[in-house]
Amino acid sequence: QVQLVESGGGLVQAGGSLRLSCAASGTIFSANAMGWYRQAPGKQRELVAAITGGGTTNYADSVKGRFTIFRANVENTVYLQMNNLKPEDTAVYYCNGDLVGRLGVRMVYWGQGTQVTVSS
Repeated sequence: QVQLVESGGGLVQAGGSLRLSCAASGTIFSANAMGWYRQAPGKQRELVAAITGGGTTNYADSVKGRFTIFRANVENTVYLQMNNLKPEDTAVYYCNGDLVGRLGVRMVYWGQGTQVTVSS
């Protein structure tokens, strides 16, 4: 059974930085893609950044140049480095994974979310 657990959220002033971590537990044979989504109050969940198994990345226009997604395969962890944070970045951030687990079945997994709050 695969689980994704996010960490690293918190309260930070505008202009500050945070690094989010998404740790995958259980046996993972392959990762087709992993990404970070966020959902602010009153808004729909949106894609922030994604990375494919081949290393191709994609970012929302609002975070380009400020956020970086990267992975550590040995540690089964995906990170989101967030720099120059703005109040509009405030949201719950969710890790998402398109993974093949122990049973050899491709499934989409979601973490529980971690709160990021940026004060002005």
